[in-house]
Amino acid sequence: MIRPIPALPVIALASCLLATPALAAPGLGDEVYGATVEPGEWEIETRYGILAGGPDAGEGNFRLEVGYGVSGHTRLAAVAEFEKEPGQPRKLEAISFEAIQNIARIGPIDVALYGEFEAVRGGTDQAEAKLLLEYRDRLTDVRFNLKMAKPLVSGAPVELAYAASADISVADNLRLGVTGFGDLGTFGRFAPYAEHFFGPTVKFRINGIGAPLRVETGYMFAIAAAKADTKGMFRLNLELEL
Repeated sequence: MIRPIPALPVIALASCLLATPALAAPGLGDEVYGATVEPGEWEIETRYGILAGGPDAGEGNFRLEVGYGVSGHTRLAAVAEFEKEPGQPRKLEAISFEAIQNIARIGPIDVALYGEFEAVRGGTDQAEAKLLLEYRDRLTDVRFNLKMAKPLVSGAPVELAYAASADISVADNLRLGVTGFGDLGTFGRFAPYAEHFFGPTVKFRINGIGAPLRVETGYMFAIAAAKADTKGMFRLNLELEL
């Protein structure tokens, strides 16, 4: 069954499709978003990624996100992003505001739209949109995000990228899987030789500390063009549910 699409949130999100360039390393400080929303739930999340080996070793990205499920279909969040170049101190790079709108369930697949406005410190503000797809059952969670991003400046091309993950429950509060990020070029030059990262992921949940803490960690290997700059990427995401 396909649910009707609320007009106002979709218009706002769709406008982002016409307008952030991809990160220097795809997936650095990012996540693979799900297409479902938990209503009335606050989430405080930190995401950390750092490159290991190669000329860009030590380049890192840290993000702090606070989000709230406004309804069973809509989630709003604010994000502070900090970047670190090798040999340099960490600095605030941008403040972002994002929204996820679940728009349909087509068979077993949940579909959502993601929109983000990013205010870049000392740089060009940018906007981003994603198509979020998710299949989830009792044991399995498979996600795919298609990203379209553009600096808010005339003439800049729309950059395309993807994020994907698949994991399965292997024990109580423990999931194992694989995660990947990569660049897809632009509409005018689709799927060129570009940077990609793939690797294993471990997800587990810690209870008994007042609120459930979700932990996601893993190492992704550099593939294709990414191998010229680094050997891989370490990622650690922490999410506290309130």
